[in-house]
Amino acid sequence: MLVVNSGSSSLKLSVLGPADELLMDVDLPVSDPGSVGDVLEEGLRHAPDADAAGHRVVHGGTESRAAIVLGAGDDDRLARLAELAPLHNPPAVAAIRCLQALRPALPEVACFDTAFHATLPAEAFTYALPDAWRGLGLRRFGFHGLSHAWAARRAAEILGRPPRGLRLVTAHLGSGASLAAVSGGRSVDTTMGFTPLEGLVMATRSGSVDPGLLLWVLRHEQLTVDELEDALTRRAGLLGLSGVSDDLRRVFEAADSGDDRSRLAVGVYVHRLRAAVGEMAAAMDGTDALVFTGGAGEHSGRLRRDACAGLGFLGVELDDARNDRAGGGAPDAVVSWDHARTAVVVVHAREDLEIARQVRSLVAI
Repeated sequence: MLVVNSGSSSLKLSVLGPADELLMDVDLPVSDPGSVGDVLEEGLRHAPDADAAGHRVVHGGTESRAAIVLGAGDDDRLARLAELAPLHNPPAVAAIRCLQALRPALPEVACFDTAFHATLPAEAFTYALPDAWRGLGLRRFGFHGLSHAWAARRAAEILGRPPRGLRLVTAHLGSGASLAAVSGGRSVDTTMGFTPLEGLVMATRSGSVDPGLLLWVLRHEQLTVDELEDALTRRAGLLGLSGVSDDLRRVFEAADSGDDRSRLAVGVYVHRLRAAVGEMAAAMDGTDALVFTGGAGEHSGRLRRDACAGLGFLGVELDDARNDRAGGGAPDAVVSWDHARTAVVVVHAREDLEIARQVRSLVAI
């Protein structure tokens, strides 16, 4: 199984064996979407032969509520969704087209980050917009679905509980960041919306802001729509707040060195995160576990400690010793006290395993 995960600045290639053993795992830098094909072709030279391929595609729109076997015209349809996920859909489409050209007989499956959230109830996905606008398909989609799906399934295994009846808040915290409320294995709420801009503060993305603020900036600063999009997606978030970096580790270091802007950046990031955890728990009338995954979620014990420090009202009690040992190369683990009402779990992000599961459900190999 070849798994192709196209990001805004990298191309991750994995090859999994029949028992999901990892035969290859590389993360290749990509300078721009136009070079995706060359990078993919070079990576395939060193890859074992595969029987099928699965692509991570961030936005599937209203039509894609589950993974699909790619056929004629599907790449064009996904390309038309680029304006909804401008950092991610273009390189994914480029990788799909390149692999089709290089391996025309290889079955390819598109696995969508939006599909896991297709189970959101109407009250969670509907915006309070004019009726004519809603008719355009304007709704909340949610993202990081492959990561949330894997984290929820893996957390249930670690806790020794069946997904049915289990209420989880899954926190995917990386360059992009989102939470999901997962009840009985189904997503019932999430922090991202129509695009991956809504919700938490992220590395370079603003997260949620008052729409009236955007109107004010457009009028008073006379920005173009493209300039506004660039500011919100590439120059905001941790980078915009701290002025130091979009990397949370460097922002923590600068804050510890006395940099006021970085200290504020950390404060805003954690404040929004805690508030959103409470929001997700409210969507399920409580939660049985908080699950951290993604780069920062897995590797930053400090971030987990700061986030959990304000969640005692949910029954969260972090075990500092367990938390310090978790992440990095350590196994997935529970890092809360055994008596805690709400467990805290650290799960390594394995979107490749979730993609492989979805591909096998559609392609006989």
